[in-house]
Amino acid sequence: MVEIDPHSSSEYENAVRKTGRFSRSLAPPMPGLGRAERMQLNGKVAKISRHVECAHDESEVLSFMYAIFGLPKSVEGCVVECGAFKGGSTAKFSIVAKMTGRELYVLDSFEGLPENAEEHTDSILGHSVEGWFASGEFHGLLDEVKANVTTYGEIDVCHFVQGYYENTMPDFHEKVAAVYIDVDLASSTRTCLKYMWPLLSPGGVIMSQDGDFPLVIEVYGDDKFWEEELGTPRPEIDGLGTRKIITIVKPGA
Repeated sequence: MVEIDPHSSSEYENAVRKTGRFSRSLAPPMPGLGRAERMQLNGKVAKISRHVECAHDESEVLSFMYAIFGLPKSVEGCVVECGAFKGGSTAKFSIVAKMTGRELYVLDSFEGLPENAEEHTDSILGHSVEGWFASGEFHGLLDEVKANVTTYGEIDVCHFVQGYYENTMPDFHEKVAAVYIDVDLASSTRTCLKYMWPLLSPGGVIMSQDGDFPLVIEVYGDDKFWEEELGTPRPEIDGLGTRKIITIVKPGA
């Protein structure tokens, strides 16, 4: 068995990648959960992956789920998912949101990616992503997502916000504890950060699974963007430019 630090979601991510597949035995002790509860949760996660088409691997979403469990109660707010695809990750996050007493807000166009002129070529992981992100790609209908969450997750804690981010996020004013960004495009990443960062509670966390795309890396690493658009120095960003999952914990807790 791979030995990992149970307090490090990034080490968990790397451990899962090292084995080449998801293994329940690798799951770290999540805060507040006993072994039986942890194994039950992992079983639900695995079932969702078997039955719902997902654009992630287990290490990515489990890293975020682990981060939600690790949030102190003093970090107030809901969980936000930006980019739902078919609702596989939504179902998984909804289970953890309910277990931790938080609401889950799901923001997506439910029409696939918007029109864009971004020229993505190679991932830093060494594979081509050219042509992946055309308009309409990663399309999951709202009714399809809701059906999958109803079947496999906890629909009662979910709120769905439909529309392109530049149209919906200016009217979103919930206090936020954790954000998962899976939007693929640099432009959408910029919009998510612009509107989610001011709502994020001190000590809250943002995770992105788009950290292997160079155009997205440029957004996160842009000091001018952070200072002029968000009014803050660029925070420490764990994994930036080196890993697919990147993590930001908002200072000031």
